[in-house]
Amino acid sequence: MDIQTQIQALRDQLNLWSHQYYDQDAPTVSDYEYDMTLRQLKQLEGEHPELITPDSPTQRVGGQALDVFQQVRHEVPLQSLQDVFAPEELSAFAQRVQEVAADPQWVFEPKVDGLSVALEYVDGVFVRGATRGDGQVGEDVTENLRTVRSIPLKIENAPHRLIVRGECYMARSVFQKLNALREESGKPLMANPRNAAAGSLRQLDPKVAAQRRLDCIIFNIQLTDGPSFRRDSEALDYLAGLGFPVIDHPVYPDLESVSRAIGDLGENRERYPFDIDGAVIKLDDLEQREILGSTAKFPRWAAAWKYPPEQKETVLEDIVVQVGRTGVLTPKAVVRPVRLAGTTVTNATLHNQDFITEKDIRIGDTVVLQKAGEIIPQVVSVVRGKRPEGTTPYLLPRACPVCGAPVERDEDGAALRCTGAECPAQLVRNITHFASRDAMDIEGLGPAVVQQLVEEGLIASPGDLYNLDFDRVAQLEGLGEKSAQNLQKALEKSKSQGLSRLLTAFGIRQVGAKAAQTLSRKFQTLDRLMDATEEELTETEDIGSITAQSLIQWFAAPQSRHLIETLRTAGVSFESAEEAVGVALAGKTFVLTGTLTRYSRSEAKKLLEAQGAKVAGSVSKKTGYVIAGEAAGSKLAKARELGIPVLTEEDLGAILTGTFPI
Repeated sequence: MDIQTQIQALRDQLNLWSHQYYDQDAPTVSDYEYDMTLRQLKQLEGEHPELITPDSPTQRVGGQALDVFQQVRHEVPLQSLQDVFAPEELSAFAQRVQEVAADPQWVFEPKVDGLSVALEYVDGVFVRGATRGDGQVGEDVTENLRTVRSIPLKIENAPHRLIVRGECYMARSVFQKLNALREESGKPLMANPRNAAAGSLRQLDPKVAAQRRLDCIIFNIQLTDGPSFRRDSEALDYLAGLGFPVIDHPVYPDLESVSRAIGDLGENRERYPFDIDGAVIKLDDLEQREILGSTAKFPRWAAAWKYPPEQKETVLEDIVVQVGRTGVLTPKAVVRPVRLAGTTVTNATLHNQDFITEKDIRIGDTVVLQKAGEIIPQVVSVVRGKRPEGTTPYLLPRACPVCGAPVERDEDGAALRCTGAECPAQLVRNITHFASRDAMDIEGLGPAVVQQLVEEGLIASPGDLYNLDFDRVAQLEGLGEKSAQNLQKALEKSKSQGLSRLLTAFGIRQVGAKAAQTLSRKFQTLDRLMDATEEELTETEDIGSITAQSLIQWFAAPQSRHLIETLRTAGVSFESAEEAVGVALAGKTFVLTGTLTRYSRSEAKKLLEAQGAKVAGSVSKKTGYVIAGEAAGSKLAKARELGIPVLTEEDLGAILTGTFPI
C-alpha cells in the first residue's frame, strides 16, 4: 500500500469513528484506540506534509452540527486540545511554552468526559446554549440545557454579555440508574455516561432531557464585555463567584508539581462523580496565551494528558452466572483482588458465551484486566503460558441458575435467556409487562408499585396479583386505602380482557400483540391453543415454525403451567374477545381502494378477515382481488397493469354473504 493510500485509509477510519462518537453517540472503539490511530496519522502526515489536506482529522475538531437542530456559529471557536501520552511529550510541550513564557504557572484540571457546550448570557439571563459541533458551528440545544439544574438561568451582577464554555455530563450514579431502568424495560443499554449525556442533550423533547438529570461544569470564559483578568485561574474564580459550577483548577509553579498531580488524579479518579478521560494542563497567564496563539485545531498554550488504559494480571478464581431482569444470563469473573485504575477489583465482566469461547477463558487462568471506559473491569486476554494443568473450557449452564427453567439463545445475538414465566430474577419486569397497557392494562400498577409489592413479599408471580392482601397494600408508602381500592377494581376489570391480551401479557418470545390477536381469533380459547400441534399453529396466518415452537415450549414449561392454573383459579378469562375466523376466504388476499359508501374501510377489513381473508395495504402479484370504491387511484391502475381482478362494493357485499363465486 503506497503512503497516500495508507494516509487516506487512516483518515476514513478516523472519520467513521468520529461520526459514531460525536454525531451518533455510539462509539465502536475505545478512546485509546482512536488516539493511537490519530497519532499514527499525525506521524505519517509529519513525514509527508505535502499530503496534508484541510479536511484531515488532524486539522479539525471532531463532530458536526446535526440538521435536526438550528445551527449556531460560535463567535469564539470551541477548539480541541493537543494530546500528550508520555512524560517526555509533556516536557516537550512545556518547553515550547517556556520559549515564550518565562517561569510559567500551570492550571491543572480534570478532563471531564462529556459533551462540550457554550452558554450565552445577556444581562445575566441565559439566552442560548450550543454544542461544540465542529468547533466553528454547533447545534442550538437551549431548551434541553434549560433542564440542566446546575446551569444557572439567571446570574446577579453579570456583565452585559458573557459566553462561557463547559462540559455537560451524566454522573455515574445517574447513568447506572438509567441503565437499570432501561434493562427493566427491555431497552438496549447505553454504552457509557458520555454518550448517554450526548444523546440526552440531542433529545427533541426537553422533557426527556430533563428526566436524564444531566449536570454541567464550567471551565472557561469564551467572551465577555465585563471585567478583564490577567490569569485564567482568576477568571474561573470570578465565574464561581457568579454562581457557576466551576471545575477544580489548582495552579502549580512547575512541571514536577504537574506530574505529581497527574499521577494523583490517575489513582483517584473515582473521587469525582463524573468520568474523567484525562487531565488538562494550561498556561495560567492570559497575555502569554495571546502571544502563543493557536493552530487551526488547538491552542499552543494547553495540552490534555491522556491516561493509557491500565492493565494488570490476576488469577480468575471462579465464574458466577447472574440473571438480569430481562432474563439474560451474564457470566462474571471472580478474580484475585488487584488494584486497577484507582480501585480494588474483585470482579470483571465476561459478557457472554461467545466472548468466553473466543478468548478461551477458563477457571484458574491468569488473565489481563482492563477497565472498559475507565469504569467496568473486563478480561482483555489470557496468559496462556501461566495456565495450570487440568483446566477445561467453560460453558454457561443450560438451565437458569435462579429458577431451573431452560435457557434459550437469542436468534439475533449471543445472549442466553431464561424462559421461566415465574423466574424470581425477572419478577419485577415480567409483572410490569403483564400489567402494561397492551397486555392486561391494569391501571395503577406501574414499575414502582410492582417493585414495592415484590419487596414486601406480596407477590412472587403475575398470578399472585389476583390474590393480593389489599389491607397490606393500603399500608404501603405512597399508596393508601384509595389507591388500594382502585388497584383492586383494575385487577377485577382485567380478568375479562380476553385471550389476545392474556397472550401478550405472558411475554412469550415471538408473540407480540398482533400475533396474539391472530391466535386468539383462530383458536378462541387458551385450552385449544395449548393443545394445538405445530402443524395447526403454522397453518395460522403469519405464524411461522419458530413462533410455533416458542409457543409449544412455553406452554410445556412447569412454571407456565403453574401460572395458567393460578390465573384459571382466580377467574381470569381464557376466552377470545375476537370473533372466530371463518374459512370461506382463507388464503385470499384483498386490497381496498377508493371511497366505500356501504362500509367504512375498517369495517370492510374486519369483515373480510373474519372469514379468513388477508387484507393488504398495497397491490402486488400476490394480491387476489382489488375492491375499488369511488375515486380509486394508483392501486386501481396497478391492479389493471398486473391483471388482477377488480371488484365493486356490491361484489364485496355478495362475497361476504357467500353469493359471489370466489
